[in-house]
Amino acid sequence: MQSENPTSHAGGRTLPDGEALLSVRNLKKVYRTDAGDIEAVRNLTFDLGRGELVCLVGPSGSGKTTLLKCIAGLLASTEGEVRLDGQVITGPPKKMAVVFQEYGRSLFPWLRVAENVELPLKNAGVPKNERKVLVEQALEAVGLAHVPKSYPWQLSGGMQQRVAIARAVAYQPEVLLMDEPFAAVDAQTRADLEDLIRSVWKKLGVTVLFVTHDIDESIYLGERVIILSSSPTVVQEDIVIDLPAERDQLETRSLPRFTELRHHVYAEIQKAKQGHRPEEAITMVAK
Repeated sequence: MQSENPTSHAGGRTLPDGEALLSVRNLKKVYRTDAGDIEAVRNLTFDLGRGELVCLVGPSGSGKTTLLKCIAGLLASTEGEVRLDGQVITGPPKKMAVVFQEYGRSLFPWLRVAENVELPLKNAGVPKNERKVLVEQALEAVGLAHVPKSYPWQLSGGMQQRVAIARAVAYQPEVLLMDEPFAAVDAQTRADLEDLIRSVWKKLGVTVLFVTHDIDESIYLGERVIILSSSPTVVQEDIVIDLPAERDQLETRSLPRFTELRHHVYAEIQKAKQGHRPEEAITMVAK
């Protein structure tokens, strides 16, 4: 039997006015260098609704991290805009938290686990009693309630990344951005952290944009997968992941539908590597 194609959109999916929590519109980023201009991101448009978990994949060098930094307000775009809850992002917004790949460098080794998680709350002026409750809840959510007084260097890599996630969760963001956060951990730890993210996402109802280079991970985690073209970047396809809401590392990954989706995403990324450009995105750029 021939595989069923996934529900998808050429270019990024957009929502009616008022329904999107995070909106990226006609985003372009050009780096100015002595050797000339480098166009990293050409034209990106997509929306995330409240409570969605969306994964972003693409070929190496397709601008995934550049896009995330623009969304987080850490990097100014050349053209276009990003809106959070209707407000244009011009700097790091208070309702957004970011978890990076290099978790070890983001934690302060001289601070205990609870102190690392508490630090952004302290900087934001959250009262002490409220900080204590938020830190305890965040550590409980990521399975680290038993090590609040440990130092990061006393923990495994996977546990350190849980601390970084707890710090983001304690901040109570509306949007959580994650930039290949599990790339540096072993396969077993990675599987545990994937299940952790889905668990935290369901408990807190936070909107998650998860950047990864791992196709299987994007399909296992996401409700949607946005595939980027090769640089200069446009959205090649925006795919709905129609897998069961409850997912299991063994059962979900063995489903025929999982295999079909993985094959589709892999094929699209190979097309992107070969220079394929979606016609709709090219038309948008031309206009």
